[in-house]
Amino acid sequence: MLHAIIMAGGTGTRFWPASTLDTPKQLLRLVGRETMIRQTVDRLGELVPVEQRMIVTNRRLVDAVRKQLPELAAAAIVGEPCKRDTAPCIGLAALLVSRDDPDATMAVLPADHVIRPAETFQAAIRQAAELVEASPARIVTFGITPTYPAEVFGYIHRGQPLASSLPKSGAGTPRLAATYTVKQFQEKPDAATAQKYLATGEYYWNSGIFVWRAATILDALRGRQPEMLQHLEAIVAAWDTSKRDAVFDREFAAIKGISIDFAVMEQATDVAVIEAPFEWDDLGGWQSLARLEGEDVDGNTIIGKHLGLATRDTIVRTDDEHLVVTLGLNDCIVVHTPNATLVANKHDEEQIRQVVKELESRGWTEYL
Repeated sequence: MLHAIIMAGGTGTRFWPASTLDTPKQLLRLVGRETMIRQTVDRLGELVPVEQRMIVTNRRLVDAVRKQLPELAAAAIVGEPCKRDTAPCIGLAALLVSRDDPDATMAVLPADHVIRPAETFQAAIRQAAELVEASPARIVTFGITPTYPAEVFGYIHRGQPLASSLPKSGAGTPRLAATYTVKQFQEKPDAATAQKYLATGEYYWNSGIFVWRAATILDALRGRQPEMLQHLEAIVAAWDTSKRDAVFDREFAAIKGISIDFAVMEQATDVAVIEAPFEWDDLGGWQSLARLEGEDVDGNTIIGKHLGLATRDTIVRTDDEHLVVTLGLNDCIVVHTPNATLVANKHDEEQIRQVVKELESRGWTEYL
C-alpha cells in the first residue's frame, strides 16, 4: 500500500519574524488560504487514505499540528525529541509503517513546498509508485527543471531515458512524465557551476520528494548507516511500551544527524528521476512570495493593509488590522508581526538567518 510521510520538523528561519520556533513556516499561511502543511495534506486527495498518512515533526509542534490536521489519529503525528535531519526522520517512519505493512511503499514529502496543480502531482506520485512496483529495489525521486542557475538547491544529473513497462496514457489519463536514470546527485554549486549545469540541459533541481519501498530504504540504511538504524530499531521496539518516551529521547539524541541525500541517495545505484510535470516552489524565503503571489505595476508584492508612496520592487507582509506605510522604499522586505518587525534589503535576505542567530546569542528568545 502507498503511505505518505510528511516531514514537518523544519524551523523556517528565513521567514522570520513570521516563522518562529512555535509556529514555523510549515504551520503558516504564506501562499493561498491554508497553511503549508494543510495544503500538503490536502494535495494528496484520494491518492493516500487518511489512515496511511504520517507526519513527522518536532515534539514541541505536535499539538499545533494536531489542531491543523484534526482528521489524523494521534499516533499518526510523531514528534521527534530533537533535530537530527532527514535520514533519521525517514528511517523512523519506514520502521513504523513496516510494522503493519511490511510491503509498504512510501511517498516522502516536505511539508513546506508549493505544488500545483494537485491532480498532476497525484498522477506523478502514482507513476512513481508504479515504477517502484515494477522494480521493488528502485528509488524514485523528482527533478525540477531549473529556470535559473540557482546556488541554493542540490542538483540531479540525469542519465539515459528509463525504458518503462508502464501502460501508455489513454484518453482522459494524465500523460506519463519523462523518466531517466540518475547519474549523480550534486551538492549546492557555486554560481559558475550552476551556470554550467543549466547550459547542459541535463540537470534538475533536487525536489526532496521520494518514492520507495520502506524495506528498500531500511536496507540502504542498514548497509550505510547501521549505527543509526540500531538506535531507530531500539526506539520502535519500545514504541508500545511505557518506556517509549525515555527510549525515544535517549536513542534519538545518540544519532548523528545526516540528510537522506548524504546517507543514501549519493551512493544509491538503482535510482530513477521523474521530470516533475507539476509547478514547484520550495518557498525558500520572502522573495518567493513575489514569484507566487505576483507583483503590482510598481513591482511590489503586498499582503495586508499597506500604503506605499514612491515604493518599488518591495515585499510587504502585514495583516488587515495593522497598516504599514512605506515612503521612498526600493528593493526591500518589510514584515510586521505582533511582536517584531523586519525591514531588510532584498539582496540581504539570506542574512535573515544571521538575525535569528544574533537574537539567540543575546538571549532574546521571546522573539524567536
